[in-house]
Amino acid sequence: MRAIEITEFGGPDVLQLCERPLPQLKSGEILIKVHAAGVNRPDVFQRQGNYPVPPGASDLPGLEVAGEIVDGDLSGSVFKKGDLVCALVQGGGYAEYCAAPLAQCLPVPQGLNALQAAALPENFFTVWSNVFERARLAPGETLLVQGGSSGIGVTAIQIAAALGHRVFATAGSDDKCRACEELGAELAINYRTEDFEEVVKTATEGRGIDVILDMVGGDYLPREIKTLADDGRLVIIALLGGAKGQLDMSQILRRRLTVTGSTLRPRPVEFKAFIAQQLQERVWPLLASGKVKPVIYKTFPLAQAAQAHALMESSAHVGKIMLTLD
Repeated sequence: MRAIEITEFGGPDVLQLCERPLPQLKSGEILIKVHAAGVNRPDVFQRQGNYPVPPGASDLPGLEVAGEIVDGDLSGSVFKKGDLVCALVQGGGYAEYCAAPLAQCLPVPQGLNALQAAALPENFFTVWSNVFERARLAPGETLLVQGGSSGIGVTAIQIAAALGHRVFATAGSDDKCRACEELGAELAINYRTEDFEEVVKTATEGRGIDVILDMVGGDYLPREIKTLADDGRLVIIALLGGAKGQLDMSQILRRRLTVTGSTLRPRPVEFKAFIAQQLQERVWPLLASGKVKPVIYKTFPLAQAAQAHALMESSAHVGKIMLTLD
């Protein structure tokens, strides 16, 4: 099969087209003929040498795919060979064929095609597990999404808004802020020209935010602590602004704050299977109804994975960058 491999750690040009054997299936896995695959920040970090591959996972990049089931043990499953599915995988998505745990596969939502479905798993699993499971965003509570125009950001905005929450977001330009508001954010804040702490406090009449989804870290930490409402929760899922920040412990004690975080890739199949069930029950109907939609910025053929990574690193996009296969 054709695949994209990381020939050495470095810039986008280290991604090269190659020939690889078809994946050997492990127990509980199926083989998917890939129609499309998503490009995500962890792929970039892996290419740079900053995101180790979990033991037993493919060294090929790619954490989400959609395509046709062509092999594997489907006994006891609702799926059959030939069905179109989307799947969260531990690696190997940048290829013509990809092995996926059956428990991490979901049907392509009604009304969506394979390209659109491939844009879902990584961001939707991440948002649901962190915002709704780990941070426990409850009815009537508010959400602030840092980096609202990213793939994670547009997903979090849409799901939370569709479920009736007041959603705020930050983004790096006025155009990106408008895009966030069109997707359901009540207010989007240009972090280059505005102070999100002041804007959000004004918008909430001084109360602050119940849950913050943060992909920045670094010097955002003390500002986010001040932005949280009493009993608020800050959940960190990436460290684009650095791994260290100052933390006012007295604020945590006095206002009963929670600072937490997680990474999805190393979690066991059983955990991801639970999230898949939650998504199918709670979010897939929102996709079928059009209340939530995949936001695809640009697609590239598989052989142009390097160009896709260059675009990702430019941060010029709103939503997802995708790879397609013939």
